[in-house]
Amino acid sequence: MAGIRIKDIDIYHPSKKIGNDFFIQHFDEKGIDIRGLLATLGRESRYSIDSSEENSLTMAFEAASNVLDKTGLTGADIDLIAYASQTPEYIFPTNSLMIHRLIGGPSHAICIDSNANCAGMTASVEQVSRQMMANPRIRRALVIGSDHVAPHADKNDPVYYANFGDAAAALILERDEYSVGFIDSIYQTDTCVYGNSMFPAEGLANLGRKGVAAGEFNVKFIPFDDSICVDAASESINTLLSNNDIAPESIKAACFSQLSLPNIRAVSGKTGIRDDAAVYIGDEFGYTSTSSPFVALHRAVTTGKIERGDKVLFWTVGAGWQNVAFVMEY
Repeated sequence: MAGIRIKDIDIYHPSKKIGNDFFIQHFDEKGIDIRGLLATLGRESRYSIDSSEENSLTMAFEAASNVLDKTGLTGADIDLIAYASQTPEYIFPTNSLMIHRLIGGPSHAICIDSNANCAGMTASVEQVSRQMMANPRIRRALVIGSDHVAPHADKNDPVYYANFGDAAAALILERDEYSVGFIDSIYQTDTCVYGNSMFPAEGLANLGRKGVAAGEFNVKFIPFDDSICVDAASESINTLLSNNDIAPESIKAACFSQLSLPNIRAVSGKTGIRDDAAVYIGDEFGYTSTSSPFVALHRAVTTGKIERGDKVLFWTVGAGWQNVAFVMEY
């Protein structure tokens, strides 16, 4: 059976770069010291949209265009477009359908939007890989992850306002009879903190009934210990690797959620992943939500950290929470 492999990946981020000093001053004026938070999370800078012309959809299109140009493909070569975002610019029509129009996709292409919050692109790559394994008519798929959280972040909330950055990632999955590609995945769901991050806080129905004032369309966030998922994630990854007879030391790159550097180190330690395998880009990009493991993959590819045939492990977590992990040969 043909393998489903990543043909290539590219990213897009806005040009404006903001350092920690901006946010430290912002919260100092409110009497809130966020230096410890930023140091613990591993933040130094992040890229930020600074134009009303940009949003999650435009970033997605730029990332998609970049990877198509890089591979010498066009929209006509794509059989499935999957767009993952927790901050889609539109609820309907689907954003993937808009990407289809922008890249000139073929008439029989499948267009789907998905939302598993910060785990969205990881889940989407996993689900599309499995769909391609079952449907030989899908030769190539374009999977995009893009979030623009800033407009919905409460400026009094350090976690959402000072932590996130803007970026999109796009990759092409391709059927290849000579490669292994996608190997296996595992999910784990625990709803113990399902109400700690809610958006829109009032629900769409209530927004439709009552309307919302400018600046009030924000995430409702109740702080909690984000390390809560580390043990569960580690158990899941250990099970995934064991089920597939994969030794942890054979993982050449671990592309994990970039929410928290301590979590990356903790999960790596509990699963036997080598210290030099874990990729960290959250110091430069901040937390880019759904795309963060794939911005990390882009770094691993472009720096030569991984080569064809190397095993790559992905793990991330979505609000509420849900761990998603999968392993594949690049």
